Amino acid sequence: MSTLDPAGPAATSSAWLWWAMFAFATVVLIAVVALWLYAMWREPVEHGDADAQRVQNRWIIGGGFVLPLVSITALLAFGIPAGHNMMPLASDDDVLRIDVTAHRWWWEVTYPDQDIGLNNELHIPVGVPVHVHVSSEDVIHSFWVPRLAGKLDAIPGRTNVLRLEADETGTFQGKCAEFCGVGHAHMDFTVEAHSPDDFDDWLEEAAQDDD
Repeated sequence: MSTLDPAGPAATSSAWLWWAMFAFATVVLIAVVALWLYAMWREPVEHGDADAQRVQNRWIIGGGFVLPLVSITALLAFGIPAGHNMMPLASDDDVLRIDVTAHRWWWEVTYPDQDIGLNNELHIPVGVPVHVHVSSEDVIHSFWVPRLAGKLDAIPGRTNVLRLEADETGTFQGKCAEFCGVGHAHMDFTVEAHSPDDFDDWLEEAAQDDD
């Protein structure tokens, strides 16, 4: 369930964004502590009114304008590509579609093109992006597979689309990340990532089981 152990391109982008923010925040913290210690230990210096005003202006411009501008620019430089990796592909004609409807307190999963229905489990091919169409039947929920992608709200009367992709085979845990009532803590699901050939076999077998 760790977002810092990514297994897909979207989750990898999120992890790099987290590390970049952590590194920048660490640098800022060190700088602030260093300035605080310097202010405590330095020898007092007499300044005239003009000099004092110039020093004050430097701190206001540096800390109130330059630092926020640099921080926001760096955050956007990392954040925009990370968000792009989670958005649906421009052309989705050939992309596998999975519909996920949240209920209190379980997940209804359907593959509309293959006429397959499941509960609390998704199956996807490795190395191939799929579009997960997320909605809700009752209250607001949030679809989240930490190692594969970011969170996406499931909202009644609305369908949101998340691009999901795994880089490796395996079973990945998912949860509802929006408090939705007494059963929220147990509203889990799994995403099973298969090799492309195994996924084709699974599709065929699952379609036969639903017939």
